[in-house]
Parts: sequence; structure tokens; C-alpha cells
Amino acid sequence: MDTPDTSTASTKATTGHASSPGMSPWRFVMAFGVVSLLMDFVYEGARSITGPLLAHLGASAAVVGVVTGAGEAAALGLRLASGPLADRSRRFWAWTIAGYALTAVTVPVLGLTGVLWVACTLVVAERIGKAVRSPAKDTLLSHATAATGRGRGFAVHEAMDQIGALLGPLTVAGILAATGDDYAPALGVLALPGVAALALLVWLRARVPNPVAYETIVDEPSPDGADTARAARPRLPRAFWVYAAFTAATLTGFATFGVLSYHLVARHLLPTAAVPVLYAAAMAADALAALATGWLYDRYGARVLIVLPLLSAAVPALAFTDTMWIVVLGALVWGAAVGVQESTLRATVADLVPTGRRATAYGIFAGIMGATALAGGALTGALYDVSIPALITTVAAIQAAALILMWATRTPTHS
Repeated sequence: MDTPDTSTASTKATTGHASSPGMSPWRFVMAFGVVSLLMDFVYEGARSITGPLLAHLGASAAVVGVVTGAGEAAALGLRLASGPLADRSRRFWAWTIAGYALTAVTVPVLGLTGVLWVACTLVVAERIGKAVRSPAKDTLLSHATAATGRGRGFAVHEAMDQIGALLGPLTVAGILAATGDDYAPALGVLALPGVAALALLVWLRARVPNPVAYETIVDEPSPDGADTARAARPRLPRAFWVYAAFTAATLTGFATFGVLSYHLVARHLLPTAAVPVLYAAAMAADALAALATGWLYDRYGARVLIVLPLLSAAVPALAFTDTMWIVVLGALVWGAAVGVQESTLRATVADLVPTGRRATAYGIFAGIMGATALAGGALTGALYDVSIPALITTVAAIQAAALILMWATRTPTHS
């Protein structure tokens, strides 16, 4: 099926006549990218050592899988509420700033606790910050990418994310090496980029208070009268639900890096201080995959997402071996899969859903992803404790089903 056209009817009906933006679309994307770079420095630095940190506090692989899966479920599932609330309130900037603030606070505190359940709570709380901000943030970004090209705009934003995701783990690795695996200073230093990101975000809001104006750069004039009023809150199209079903299938069984890093430390394949370095390399693969699939998406449409189940199936087959170079390759494949998830998946949603329901759609889409993330984290962690061959076989079967679903439903593509 073809990607439906999203008109400005909903934009005009919900916002009135939009004023001119305070900067060009690409400058807005780049400035927002710097915010994300700084915040990825913070939370990806923390996530790079979540597995070893929880293991240090006494967690098993199953606990790591459940906690990291629950964190991803919270980051995604709670958007079922934050997305519609952002759409109703239209306070997209406020939701974005609040979510980033929660992450900036919880990460440094995580390094101070020595109690497992408190650490688990903070890991989930950091992900809740992502749930609060993401539908609103993606909606703000989607307005500017209407002018830059959705695939390219989201891909560049994701690539800038990953610069921070590269720097954060490397910084944490360096501090862990210097302090003898002391987590407190390694996580405490991450407060600095967090403060810088919040300051830049407040400045960007002052410059571009109404990013929806970017949509008028490319949209045709909207009709007047009753049709416009009805377009203010249109139903989510069937294509969106079909696409969400494919996404849920391919994300079920996708291993978290917490379980991957647990394997690395438990099997003595890498010292703890080296795990963030590998995570940083995975984030570099993330950025490259995002740029590649983003550009391909603008040219060929969502059919490029066929690569996602293939990458996801390859991760456990590579990453859960006992040969270090194969495990490293598996971690890079994991990073490439995450890059596709974080860029092209989001860009497709913006093309499927009209502006007036976009935050709601992002919330629902993420909620579906959250349920599968929790199932996937728990499944891979539990199977890891029982049988790695069973884990590899199960994930391969799930991803084969996702490929069949993608073919059967003909995931939307550009005409």
C-alpha cells in the first residue's frame, strides 16, 4: 500500500495560521541534534554499563534482562499516555524539557546507590524520562523534517545522537579504567552534558516556539469549512496499524545490550572497563545504519525495513558465542539494528499519520514496541540462563515470522 498524503488541514485546524519559524529547517534539525547528542552522552554512557553495574550489585542474567526490558517497556509503553496528552495540551516543548530533565537527574544518582532494587528503579526511571519526552520531541522534529525530507532529517538527527552515544560510553570507560571500576565518578560526570543540553533546549524553544510552521513550507493550502474541521482529529489510518504490527513482530526477541554486556563480563571475554568501548563502537554502527536507511527510505520507501528482521536474527547468533571477535561483530550488528529502529521506523510513522494525531500515533506505536521490548528482554535473559542455542533458534523463528508478516501485509512504501 502507498504512504498516504498528510495535508495541512489538521495543522491549520489545530494551530491556526502558523508564524514563520525562527531558523531554517535544517538548522532546527541540527540544533535539536546537538541537544540529543548531549543527552545521549548522558544516558547512553549509563546504559553502556547497566549490565555490569547490576551484576556488581548481585543481579542474575534473568534480572538484568527483566530490568532492562522493563526499562525499555516503560520508555515505550508509557508513551500511550504521554503522546495523547501532548496532542491535547499542544505543549510539546514542555513535555520535551520535562522528560530530558528527568533523565539528567536520575543518571548521576544511579552511580551513588549500592542497593540493587534502588539501582533497578533508577534504571527504569531514566527510561520513563524518555517516555515523557519522546512523542512530543518526535512531533517537533517531524515538522522540520517535512521540509528536509523525513528519512534524511530523522537520519541526521539519529547520527548526531550517536556522536553523544559514542562519547558517553568512551568517557565512562576512561573513568572506570582510571578509578578501578568505581561507578560513582563515572556516572557523576554525566551531569555536566545533561545541564548543557537543558540550557540549549530552553534556548531553542525561545527561538522556535512553533515548529509546526515548517509544515507550511512544503504543504499545499488547506481547504476551508467543515472538511478542515473534521480533519483536526482524524482517525489513525489502517496503514499505521499494519505497520505497528510488523514492528512489534520484529522487535520481539531483540536482545538488550544489558544481556549482551552481561555475557561479555560473565564469560570473561572483556574487562568491565572495555564494555563501554564496545558499546560506543555499536553506536557508531547505529549512526551509519541510520544514515544509510534514512537516505534509502526517502528514495524507496519503507521496503528498506526488510533489513531489520535480518539484523535482529543475526545478533544472538553472533553475540552469544565465546569467540571475542564474533561477539564484537554481534554487538556491531546490534548497533546497526538499533540505528534502523531509532530513525527510519520513526520517520515512517510521521509519513503515515496526519499532523493533528502525530504525537498520539507516536505514543501508541511506542506502546506496542514497549510491550514487545519487555517480552524480548525477559525472553532473551531467561533463555540465556537455560540454553544459548535455544535462544538463537527462538529469535531466528520470531524474525522469520516478522519477514512473513512484512510480505503478507506489504508494509507501506512511497509511491
